[in-house]
Amino acid sequence: MIGYHLPDADQHAPRPHDLLWITDPAALSVTCPLPPWATAAWLARAPLVMRRELVSDPDYIPVGLRGTHRSQRAKAYLARQAVARCVTPEQLVSGAAWHRHSQSRLCAFPAFKALATLAPSLLASGLCWGPTGSVGFALASGLPVLRLESDLDLIVRACKPLSTAQTALLLALSAASICRIDIQIETGHGAFSLSEWTNGHRRVLLKTDHGPLLTEDPWRQIA
Repeated sequence: MIGYHLPDADQHAPRPHDLLWITDPAALSVTCPLPPWATAAWLARAPLVMRRELVSDPDYIPVGLRGTHRSQRAKAYLARQAVARCVTPEQLVSGAAWHRHSQSRLCAFPAFKALATLAPSLLASGLCWGPTGSVGFALASGLPVLRLESDLDLIVRACKPLSTAQTALLLALSAASICRIDIQIETGHGAFSLSEWTNGHRRVLLKTDHGPLLTEDPWRQIA
């Protein structure tokens, strides 16, 4: 089984885009009632997605809930002790999760086909990456959330600026894809869009725990 169980010491603290299965829906804290689709039966099967937000209480994790449709989204906070299992985007890569679905209904979707096509080149690049969004969710859970129009969302972790060759590879793979690809670069201080960074903008929007920040250097330590 892909993923890991969180130890008491929480030595593998979840990060944004990680998928979290929970032991009890009552461990969710919300500012408004959960939508009707977020039933206990659904939450027993569907993982939560860790969000990027600074939470003052260290015992809680900011999470997002998603249903089978694009409009079915909700925000909540989850007690850390209620996390039963965590799957990271990188674990979907190390487990070659797309191979397990090579003969399944997922093959009908362009976003899945794009991942299966691009994966060998990304693996050979040495970059630390993984699928997020609908594709990552579907691969990890097996739930029917993919659509024909779904994008392929990827996270690439880079604690230092990408080389010219790495940037060129990512852009070439995006351009050759059969669906739209959204590549987010995670610097350790936040994440930004590769396409925005390479489109000649002087500043890029960096998504941080403190909120969005316009910066000329997304790798610079944030005060």
